[in-house]
Amino acid sequence: MAQSIQVKRVTVTKEAKKVIDQLREKHGDLMFHQSGGCCDGSSPMCYEDGDFKVGGSDIKLGEVYGCPFYMARDQFEYWKHTQLTLDVKSGRGSSFSIEIPMGVRFIIKSRLFTEEELQALEKQDPLSA
Repeated sequence: MAQSIQVKRVTVTKEAKKVIDQLREKHGDLMFHQSGGCCDGSSPMCYEDGDFKVGGSDIKLGEVYGCPFYMARDQFEYWKHTQLTLDVKSGRGSSFSIEIPMGVRFIIKSRLFTEEELQALEKQDPLSA
């Protein structure tokens, strides 16, 4: 019997996992949110879990390395056909994300899903208002 594999909407690089490990050591549980703002506002933001209040206008895309990853619903409409990969690069961003003092910032890389992957996607969790 073939096992059904669900495709993740959000994945993470090894480099980003290392930064997440360092942040967890200092801050505990973490969460990510990506809004639809401009400039750094559209970058993934990392917070101590619960420091950013999600609501009815957000969707939980899944978990990335044990951290919930949320996106603004209107932003999701633009990204729903892509797989997002959380990565990190050197350089300070101008956001409230907690990795900024480390001299790095989280970024998103994306690629379009194949038709087969779209059929096997993990379900995202709409939040109630």
